[in-house]
Amino acid sequence: MGQVVGVIGAGQLARMMLPPAIELDIDLRVFAAGRGESADRAVTEVGDMHVLEEVLAFARGVDVVTFDHEHVPQDVLRGLVDAGVAVRPGPHALQYAQDKLLMRRRLAELGIPIPEWAEVRDEAELQAFIDANGGVAVLKTPRGGYDGKGVRIVRSGAEGADWFEAGEPLLVEERVDFRRELAQLVARRPSGEIALWPIVETVQRDGVCAEVLAPAPGAEGADDRLGYVAATIAQSVALGLDVTGVLAVELFETTDQRILVNELAMRPHNSGHWTIDGSTTSQFEQHLRAVLDLPLGDTGMTAPHAVMVNVLGGPQEGSYGDRYERAMHAHPDAKIHSYGKSARPGRKVGHVTVAGPELDDVAYRARAAAAAFDDDSTV
Repeated sequence: MGQVVGVIGAGQLARMMLPPAIELDIDLRVFAAGRGESADRAVTEVGDMHVLEEVLAFARGVDVVTFDHEHVPQDVLRGLVDAGVAVRPGPHALQYAQDKLLMRRRLAELGIPIPEWAEVRDEAELQAFIDANGGVAVLKTPRGGYDGKGVRIVRSGAEGADWFEAGEPLLVEERVDFRRELAQLVARRPSGEIALWPIVETVQRDGVCAEVLAPAPGAEGADDRLGYVAATIAQSVALGLDVTGVLAVELFETTDQRILVNELAMRPHNSGHWTIDGSTTSQFEQHLRAVLDLPLGDTGMTAPHAVMVNVLGGPQEGSYGDRYERAMHAHPDAKIHSYGKSARPGRKVGHVTVAGPELDDVAYRARAAAAAFDDDSTV
């Protein structure tokens, strides 16, 4: 089609936008902080995303700017918009993914179901919230937290003392009694079309997503209440915040069967990586379609079940090459995705997806293939 999409950030999400961009004849250009990142082969500009002039020089050569992450400062985003650059999602939407206090406040205004929360500025205010919510709460830094960072369980106001030293307000929430975590992905284009994938269950380990089961067990039927509620919430969020592109709405399913919004991500998300191999249209292709305001693709699954398992850490001894060969030999039906990252404990270095008719079998094979990259694996 000859259109040009500029991506700010050169991580694995930008890397995974490359194959669908090539298939759709979209010129993908990447603005990176430096060389050697996951999407290095698509990097056309290296610069500082905090400097408007550098980002603007990159943006003038593209049809639309989108993102690999949500950390571009608001003054830079608004400077791009003021210069006539199409930015999707726009800064008016991204602010809610950048600041958890703004997000909670706006979702409450929209009537979206969320945990009990408060803005606290000192130990006394934090203690008052803890006392009113069963003696325990979840304290979060409003900006910058991800994969368990910037989050802690607290049982006294004193446990937030070091964070209060920065002089900024913090977000405190009730500790939700949940039975599992879910995610609902939705895509929206500027002209209004919306598409949703099946709701999925996410399995977290040490605050990091380890597995995704699609669809979420118990949500297989077209008339399923869980899927309907999650889809309604995600559409309300996308419309209420005026999100364009892919939006991931992370959810809690509580023990009393309520669905609450936990976090938002306004970009392709780890909970949607399974769509590359398990859906007619991947979240990465859909994101490109959406930000260019092109018709959205079908989001149906290619098999009844798909399971994605993250490769966390990677081999600390030996080479990736040996592990790939072993995994490919033992699990020829597994789709293996590398992020081009060096091994490091706890780091997301890739993922494996298996799709098929039986959930237990699919999950077993996906886990076994991902385990081939563990140091103690004999696969």
